[in-house]
Amino acid sequence: MTSPDPRPNLVLIVADQLRRQALGAYGDPNVSTPIIDALAAAGTRFDAACSTYPVCVPYRFSLMTGEYAHTRFIPSIEWRMSPAERTLADELNGAGYQTALYGKWHLYGNFGHYPGHTVVKTSRTQVPRPYQGRFQRFAGFDICNDPWDTYYWNEDDPQAHKIDGFQTDGLFDLAISDLRKPSDKPWATVLSVEPPHPIFTAPPEYVERWKDREIVLRENVDVGKDYNKRGPHGRDLIDDLRVYYAMIENLDDNIGRLVSALRETGQLENTVIGLTADHGELLGCHGLLAKQRPWEESLGIPLILSGAGIASSVVADPVSTEDLFPTLLGLAGVVPRDPKPGLDLSPLARGDETGLDREGVLLEFVAEMRPGMPFHEETWRGFRTSRYKYTVLGDAHGGKPWQFFDLEEDPYEMTNLVDSEKHVDELRHHHTLLRDRLVETYDHYVLAPAFGCPGLNEWDPEAKFQRRFG
Repeated sequence: MTSPDPRPNLVLIVADQLRRQALGAYGDPNVSTPIIDALAAAGTRFDAACSTYPVCVPYRFSLMTGEYAHTRFIPSIEWRMSPAERTLADELNGAGYQTALYGKWHLYGNFGHYPGHTVVKTSRTQVPRPYQGRFQRFAGFDICNDPWDTYYWNEDDPQAHKIDGFQTDGLFDLAISDLRKPSDKPWATVLSVEPPHPIFTAPPEYVERWKDREIVLRENVDVGKDYNKRGPHGRDLIDDLRVYYAMIENLDDNIGRLVSALRETGQLENTVIGLTADHGELLGCHGLLAKQRPWEESLGIPLILSGAGIASSVVADPVSTEDLFPTLLGLAGVVPRDPKPGLDLSPLARGDETGLDREGVLLEFVAEMRPGMPFHEETWRGFRTSRYKYTVLGDAHGGKPWQFFDLEEDPYEMTNLVDSEKHVDELRHHHTLLRDRLVETYDHYVLAPAFGCPGLNEWDPEAKFQRRFG
């Protein structure tokens, strides 16, 4: 039912582990995503959107608060957001929007992966009402990771509800049912689905569609490596890629159902539809699986805005997770109560501006508390500009130059130029950009001296204090 309030409705679809390169709109030669492609063609497609910290929990914190994860020292998983945080829902509630979240929340952790606990126990544990970010409508769960065995809870109702069938289908059913209800207010919805996150599974008709199909692999995929260690299913990399694409095509069909419901209820013309992801999935690129890494397949995410007032354009400037909070509010005509580090991208999406007054974005991996996991001993920071990506890696003694890629000449990041004399000026420039952003955002990451730049946050053993060169 159309609201008399002229402000646009907002729906942000967040897919878990959907890499930017796995959609037709971004050039994937394998997948069929006609609905998503049409939204991208009619709206604004961001070609260099980055998950600042490419893991589920820190991404969701930044989406909900607009803050960098390093300001709360958030590890990659098992962290619980304080109810004191001012969230996206708080801002929109105060502006008269009806807010809703459906699906994965993953901000009530710190209980699911310790000895004696399992993801199954986590998926059966309700997120208490004070920890739901103050979304007026909350039909969610913290984490599930099995889209055939999903339970969700409504607000403070202790009764768990099982989704019959595949999670993506069921969550879209819930959201579509609610948007059909009459309302005299504009609404803002976050629809957070786990697929295409592992486990790799999809409805049978989608799996059958991909059975034995040839896959065009990315140039940086290591086809000779054994990837069979992940999961109990005994499939190889190509099998997982096929089902990964099957899950994405199921998502595309569900977005089509959402668009149809908006059209039927007369709300389509006054609704902004956004699609993004919390991070990507390597799936064999650089010989690795999952995320966490600073390569494009891991941190490169789709970001598409389409619908009411959105121009048809492509934005090449790098954007990051922290930009989403002010952008969603900007689309609703809301200014955040408190200053935020990200930029409001809504003027670009509306065609009022053509570029960003910013050279690039910060990338980070703050902490990994689980022994044996990537970056448990050393963590990284990075800076992504339109052409280059620079990262440092290190422990308490300081992050040192690690990777430098020319994304224009080497889009698959196969030639590390960090020791290239030819690129020393660009290396120095990007190291300075990174260092300046760390200072600006009060990141206490220890940065070792490099390229003639002093260190940052180093410990001075003689003076017995930390030196912060600002």
